[in-house]
Amino acid sequence: MGPLAQPLPPQAEHFRRLRHDHAGEIAQDYAEAIADLSQSVGEARVVDLARRLGVTHVTVNRTLARLQRAGFVNTRPYRAIFLTDAGRRLAEESKRRHETVVAFLQSLGVSKKAALMDAEGIEHHVSPETLAAFERRIGRR
Repeated sequence: MGPLAQPLPPQAEHFRRLRHDHAGEIAQDYAEAIADLSQSVGEARVVDLARRLGVTHVTVNRTLARLQRAGFVNTRPYRAIFLTDAGRRLAEESKRRHETVVAFLQSLGVSKKAALMDAEGIEHHVSPETLAAFERRIGRR
């Protein structure tokens, strides 16, 4: 068996999984931001996404290319960015998860400001089981 055919060591597998999960987090954040901008100002543009997400135009363009390959967005040069049906579903699910985590944290007595900031990390890592428990706790199920 050659060196490329060997199973990954546990640490390497862990980091591979983290990179994969991080890519999913970014897709969720972008889909949610595009949906919010489309709803609030009528369209989502690269400059608006860069400002909202605190990244450069180059980062937005690279990420949009990946999201387009994944089937979440449609883009055209110098035009607005549009979510596909899959992108809209991703945005809706992400927003629901975010709102659930914020409401749960606030139900524990966490300030709204802290809950909004903390939810940005928690929403991506909470399991469906834990999210369902959060929803039960805040009376959403």
